[in-house]
Amino acid sequence: HDRYFLDAVTNRIFELDGGNLYSYKGNYAAFLEGKAIREEQEKATQAKLSNLYRNELAWIRRGAKARTTKQKARIQRFDELEGKIDSSEKESLDLSLAGSRLGKKVFELKDVSKTYENKIILSDFTHIVKKQDRIGIVGKNGSGKSTLLNMIAGRIEPDSGEIDRGQTVKVAYYTQESDDMDLNQRMLDYIKESAEVVHTTDGKMISASQMLERFLFPSHTHGTPIQKLSGGERRRLYLLKLLMTSPNVLLLDEPTNDLDTQTLTVLEDYLEEFPGVVITVSHDRYFLDKVADYLLVFEGEGNISIYFGAYTDQLEEAMKKKQAMVQQAKVKEEKPKQPEKTKKRRLTYKEQKEWEEIEDNIAAKEEEIDRLTSEIEQVGSDYTKAHNLSLEQEKANEELSALLDRWAELSELIEEIENA
Repeated sequence: HDRYFLDAVTNRIFELDGGNLYSYKGNYAAFLEGKAIREEQEKATQAKLSNLYRNELAWIRRGAKARTTKQKARIQRFDELEGKIDSSEKESLDLSLAGSRLGKKVFELKDVSKTYENKIILSDFTHIVKKQDRIGIVGKNGSGKSTLLNMIAGRIEPDSGEIDRGQTVKVAYYTQESDDMDLNQRMLDYIKESAEVVHTTDGKMISASQMLERFLFPSHTHGTPIQKLSGGERRRLYLLKLLMTSPNVLLLDEPTNDLDTQTLTVLEDYLEEFPGVVITVSHDRYFLDKVADYLLVFEGEGNISIYFGAYTDQLEEAMKKKQAMVQQAKVKEEKPKQPEKTKKRRLTYKEQKEWEEIEDNIAAKEEEIDRLTSEIEQVGSDYTKAHNLSLEQEKANEELSALLDRWAELSELIEEIENA
């Protein structure tokens, strides 16, 4: 390390750095100059990769579908890009906090039923939540996903059945509405209400101020009153306060609705290292694919099925089943039936008119979905607009599904009439 000595006796320097061997012609001074240039180049390269990564991540989050060769290639490039991001950047978001100890029993739901305004939400549902489970809850809007989360959290009681909670369970529940905040309170004081410090899995202590920095709040902003924060910043602060309680069970209700891409990346990094249970209600297929190992699928009428695998795969399988049912209705062989003595069934005027218009309605709905897909792909970095378009697209998909179901019903009815 003696620069004067090396300048006097060498004409080439070798440096071993992280398993890589670099060679420099000249003395030690030339080596230091060359190393500085290399580090600047690497820094510039990483900055470009980071910007590209953020843009591609926003595109992926908008619900990219690998329907075309071009989209498949772009998703593959994103996966490759994710592996190139400098590990030092990810280390700054290292949130491997030590949660409270979790015993063998977490939650056990036994014959749980729940009805709201004559609508069946759950019907004799039984399920055991185990340590380190990563569960996604999916289904149509209003099917009861958040209700199940509230019952697990103990905020709502089932009409019948039992939810048995383990004695060591410590829940942090991220809801769609933040708990009441004192808008005059400063950020740091708000976080300290949960804890002054937290411990990492390797035994280190992290202060509330350091956690704020890791959640993308620079140190010079920690004295800022909450009322001066944007809506997204308040949600990020609320999320951090929950995590500061060192929970061992996380309940997340639509976390991607109002968190920006950077905060979601921080949350994903945290969940990747989180040693406890994570139960998430979400429509964000990219987020669920990353954080859920299996799904509870609300199918309506109180029925819940379990799907082991990624949300994207479940959606594709569900669509294939729907298409197969429609196709089966189209090609169903005519079966001779005994003539009925009762009066022949005929299409009502309303059914006849519906049958004449339904294929055009299906085609129009498919065009609407294609249009929304195109708008989502072109929306750029406007996450709010992308989210609203995604909700429209989801609604259009549900309406298309209803139209296909109705087409199958009318088709069978017409076949029965013709056979009769």
